[in-house]
Amino acid sequence: MKSISVNNITKKFGEVTALNNISLDVEDGEIFGLIGPDGAGKTTLIRILTTLILPDSGNASVTGLDVVKNYKKLRGLVGYMPGKFSLYLDLTVEENMKLFATIFGTTIKENYELVKDIYSQIEPFKNRQAGQLSGGMKQKLALSCALIHKPKVLFLDEPTTGVDPVSRKELWDMLKKLKKEGITIFVSTAYMDEASLCDRVALIQLGKILEIDPVDKIISNFSKQLISLTSDNTHKLINDLKQYPLTHNVYPFGDSVHYIEDCKEINREELIKFLMSRNTINLKISDRKPDIEDCFIDLMGKADGK
Repeated sequence: MKSISVNNITKKFGEVTALNNISLDVEDGEIFGLIGPDGAGKTTLIRILTTLILPDSGNASVTGLDVVKNYKKLRGLVGYMPGKFSLYLDLTVEENMKLFATIFGTTIKENYELVKDIYSQIEPFKNRQAGQLSGGMKQKLALSCALIHKPKVLFLDEPTTGVDPVSRKELWDMLKKLKKEGITIFVSTAYMDEASLCDRVALIQLGKILEIDPVDKIISNFSKQLISLTSDNTHKLINDLKQYPLTHNVYPFGDSVHYIEDCKEINREELIKFLMSRNTINLKISDRKPDIEDCFIDLMGKADGK
């Protein structure tokens, strides 16, 4: 059974198309990642799937229930952790937990085992107001509140944005444990390195789905040769490479430059000869295996018709 099914969903805000006729399916018990930069449409899709806004066209279902027609019943079956901390800042940790448990007709005790690994880390601070918690502790509290009614599907909207690396790792460890409990997890993120932590991902940009597959398969579909270059002047190197007739794509990547040609195999001698004619200093070239970020950039280019 499909835990989530999205069919030709479109959503506009005025002249801006946030989602452009997108479709995807998520299997039961899967960790599914929606990967893309800010403004790609991730939050809009999650808000539609959690019944907070309506699509302009198309339809979607979660746990077999239509997100528009069955929104009341569906709200009791999903957990939602928005990107911005939205709990009650003037209530204590315990008061927030009790409030959310009461809203869903349950108690902390009833589902404590499900949230134990998470909540136990902040329980020593149960009398502290939520507004006085650190970023990582706020994240754990928000996740505990989203899980307290034992949802069938958990939606997390950019849960690791602005969170320290240790808390990021802890969160993903928790998500793997929740998966073992049979909970389907739909998580959005702008961090490409988190894509590999998902069973499958949908790469999204400007409201369009670029590709849906496991990360390994997306990377294996990258058919061009990729090399990494460095020089004394990265900005000049990029501009020079853009002038090279065979250039397919060139972009900064950390302290280096990633380069792809239209040809399947790069003629290094000709490329070096060209760059030397442009007075490139301390040029270094090395082979580079593509990662998910390289694939995303390449897919963006294809979507733009490049």
